[in-house]
Amino acid sequence: MLLPFLVSGLLALNPFAAAPRVPLAPAAAVVGSIDPCRIYGSVYLERDPRRRGFCFATVYIEPEEAFADLLVYPETNKLFADRVGLWYATEARDFADYALFVTDNRNLADFSFQYTKVRNYAGCRQR
Repeated sequence: MLLPFLVSGLLALNPFAAAPRVPLAPAAAVVGSIDPCRIYGSVYLERDPRRRGFCFATVYIEPEEAFADLLVYPETNKLFADRVGLWYATEARDFADYALFVTDNRNLADFSFQYTKVRNYAGCRQR
């Protein structure tokens, strides 16, 4: 009577099975492309390649408006940068909503943008 009880207790505890792994951080999901249509507010443009890992996305400043994924109007006040394509450029990356790394190679960028002088033109391009 005692032996079946001990065997059932040993099987219930199962010391031979691997302990369940509880990760400290969530598992990495499949990384997709970054949607430029969700970026607005205060933005810091990082140009130092050593700080690329701390940035939200990699961007390319497009010289032609026709090929840009996003048209950006630079706001002079952070409170008015409340819509897609309206960015307030900050001098300190700690106070920015988004830190974006600017690259010279278009192929390495997540998306491209160009500045516009007309506030109503700012936003995503329909593709």
